[in-house]
Amino acid sequence: MASYRKSDEKFQDTLEIWDYTVSFDFSKKKLRIVFMGTPSFAVPVLEGLIQNYEVVMVVCQPDRKKNRHGEVIMPDTKVIALENGIPVFQPENIREDYARILAMKPDMIVTCAYGQFIPKEIIDYPKYGCINVHGSLLPSYRGGAPIHWALIHGDKVTGVTIMKTSLKMDAGDIIRMRSTSIEDDENLESLYERLSYLGRDLLLETIPTIVDGTAVYTKQDEEKVTFALNVSKEDEKIDFNKSNLEVYNLIRGLSPVPGAYCFLHSKRMKVYQAKIDRHEYKGVPGEIVSVSSDSFTVLCGDGAIKFLDVGLEGKKRCLVKNFLNGVNHNELLGKVLNCEKE
Repeated sequence: MASYRKSDEKFQDTLEIWDYTVSFDFSKKKLRIVFMGTPSFAVPVLEGLIQNYEVVMVVCQPDRKKNRHGEVIMPDTKVIALENGIPVFQPENIREDYARILAMKPDMIVTCAYGQFIPKEIIDYPKYGCINVHGSLLPSYRGGAPIHWALIHGDKVTGVTIMKTSLKMDAGDIIRMRSTSIEDDENLESLYERLSYLGRDLLLETIPTIVDGTAVYTKQDEEKVTFALNVSKEDEKIDFNKSNLEVYNLIRGLSPVPGAYCFLHSKRMKVYQAKIDRHEYKGVPGEIVSVSSDSFTVLCGDGAIKFLDVGLEGKKRCLVKNFLNGVNHNELLGKVLNCEKE
């Protein structure tokens, strides 16, 4: 069984998050695991596996991103792998280039936000299967952005699922799920982090049941399937004709990256934090109807919303109280924010 050490109160919510010092009784079964995952969401899962099993390879997307100095930024999981002396494999097309993975002779393959469809040859190879950690309660929100869309839709509950990896996107049999509530003021960053640790914990609880044959596999109900495809630039636009609650949920569902946006004076303005304004105002959707020392209020199709943290094109992100320094408040009043550049 596992032993735990409680830590870091910031992750305490409807469930408790733990810093694992785990020693599963696998003295006779030294599991060789290939891990396939790319972004920060996959890091706690990878670290949990490293602490408890023999991770023989980390597979992630190729280095692509660059910072403003032109320096290549490695995927988050690659950084962890290199720190732990684990071989890294970054194929451009995993469907055509997977022989190195099989050559590692893994007993199990774990995938988590990898970013490519996994071919049958990989799924079928390991003795204990190929399993996936997904950031939703399947069959809801299959796809690459389940956490974004749960927030954008104003869901009150979400969770993580451990499932068999399948050829069809997130359609494999469910092994185990765990739910958690979504707080009204939670944004993408905080929920993303919470679910990543919840996924780690649930995976570490699930692996022993797979190995000892007690895991239960349940087919997904195809009639209840919903999708959460990657967020597009069009999805990021703030439509002020919608209700203030819909606008608020879009902002928190995309904060801090990629960020919901509108246009002020033909410049793109990203909005990172907002809150609903309960006062009644007259005007048209998108109109700035009130300016205070630390915020400005924008009218929506139903109600109004107060902007607290923004980033105007050409300037750094800042709190609105700093954004308003040197700005004539009267010049902002009556201005109409648009979802398209004028």
